[in-house]
Amino acid sequence: MTPETTNDDTLAIGEHRFASRLFVGTGKYPSLEVARAALEASGAEVVTVAVRRVDLSATGGASILGVLLERGATILPNTAGCYTAEDAVRTAKLAREMLGTSLVKLEVLGDEATLFPDVPATLVAAEALVKDGFTVLPYTSDDPITARRLEDLGCAAVMPLAAPIGSGLGIRNPYNLEIILQRAGVPVIVDAGVGTASDAALAMEMGCDGLLMNTAIAGAKDPVRMARAMRMATEAGRDAFLAGRIPKKLYATASSPLEGVIGSERA
Repeated sequence: MTPETTNDDTLAIGEHRFASRLFVGTGKYPSLEVARAALEASGAEVVTVAVRRVDLSATGGASILGVLLERGATILPNTAGCYTAEDAVRTAKLAREMLGTSLVKLEVLGDEATLFPDVPATLVAAEALVKDGFTVLPYTSDDPITARRLEDLGCAAVMPLAAPIGSGLGIRNPYNLEIILQRAGVPVIVDAGVGTASDAALAMEMGCDGLLMNTAIAGAKDPVRMARAMRMATEAGRDAFLAGRIPKKLYATASSPLEGVIGSERA
């Protein structure tokens, strides 16, 4: 797709505008202080929190919500841990009541082992939430038909997985992702599967509008350094996409051809 941007290349999601295209999570960090430092190093403006795993009433400095409020981050509640459409809708409404935001990352899981999405239930929940005024960012499979249906329902973005959550395998099916990118009329944000900076750069070079990651940063040996690497990789990949790479060829073409060179037989 042609990314929806302003002149300074901000990312538009519904009524929201973001300079950073890296969205990060808040789980699995060894300590709150490491989480705080990693979030700062990532440069992320949007940070997702699991509604069912975080005390939404705890907003002091010793809580993750307190850290996010201190940074002025945009909080993106997610419905992680929900296995039915009804539960996901209920959880999203709780987040809106407690946090005062209509942004929601919709997750309806279908399998406890792989954490793959339940696509039919995701579609049902997405339709209900959009009708209720939510700005819905659904976690989904890398199926282009599902992505189109979510867009048609009014979702503000689609978030296909690149690989199973927490696997760090990188983009396993670039062909499906490429089809989604070609056909989408809303931002495409890769959610799940990124393991290291090269994965992030590749996704952005393909034309993805953003990335969401947690385990790749929080689970690294040095989360703060990895957060910084992911920030730079996301920015570099985006710049490379906008710059336009050279076409791939079977063999090289001389960058300094002999035509016109003094002394050349072909001069």
